[in-house]
Amino acid sequence: MRESDQGESAAIPELVIISGMSGAGRSTAAKCLEDLGWFVVDNIPPELIPPMVDLGARSQGNVAKIAVVVDVRGRRFFDNLKESLATLDAQKVKRRIVFLESSDEALVRRFESVRRPHPLQGDGRIVDGIAAERDLLRELRGDADLVIDTSSLNVHELRAKMDAQFAGEEVPELRATVMSFGFKYGLPVDADMVIDCRFIPNPHWVPELRPFTGLSEEVSDYVFDQPGTKEFLDGYADLLRIVAEGYRREGKRYVTIAVGCTGGKHRSVAMSEKLARRLVGEGVETVTVHRDMGRE
Repeated sequence: MRESDQGESAAIPELVIISGMSGAGRSTAAKCLEDLGWFVVDNIPPELIPPMVDLGARSQGNVAKIAVVVDVRGRRFFDNLKESLATLDAQKVKRRIVFLESSDEALVRRFESVRRPHPLQGDGRIVDGIAAERDLLRELRGDADLVIDTSSLNVHELRAKMDAQFAGEEVPELRATVMSFGFKYGLPVDADMVIDCRFIPNPHWVPELRPFTGLSEEVSDYVFDQPGTKEFLDGYADLLRIVAEGYRREGKRYVTIAVGCTGGKHRSVAMSEKLARRLVGEGVETVTVHRDMGRE
């Protein structure tokens, strides 16, 4: 192999493919990466992604990171995405797929607020377009490395999530988000795993503990003094150790673990904090989010 060929191979750009539901924040995610120094192309036909990566590899390191937005606006090209991904894999391109998700209700509100039709609704309603798009993107969502649910996020919160994942100069082996939530407010749609803490007696019914959250020492001590709680944490931490190793082998870099109780204030918060510490101890870079704390 010629020395120049070795240099070209070493200079293959890192690639992020941004996709997801129309109205879920793809443009915001793309702009965030652009601000972080990525070369960003919006609404590119999938068959042009491999040639673009090849051009980046010939740029002598000037284009080291490429982000492309692929969505249903280019739907006549969309069927070619799987073939393009196979080509990239054959070329040993380091690629990640970021999928932006949102609830039907949030998407309808966003389209109505800007008075624009959904790109797939045709002569139907906005919800018809959303349903068609979900069906079209179902397989891609399943293959995504990172799914971000923007239903309750504003622009700044979405940018913060993207910064947390991509701002660092070094990409960790595995990043985890441990999210507490309340079942009465609905399951987090971007969860990879869901833990149910409702078997633990609820501190809500202890008058002196009710005003506090699972972040307080009093509530945490109460939760972990209950029969089976420590054993549950130990068992789940052991399970996550096995899962984390599997994710690393499969090249999955992001995982969201949702920990739920009834209201998302006491038990799930205390369990999330303890579980996050266990993951950090295992070498997993971990972010803790308490989705519903303070919502009651």
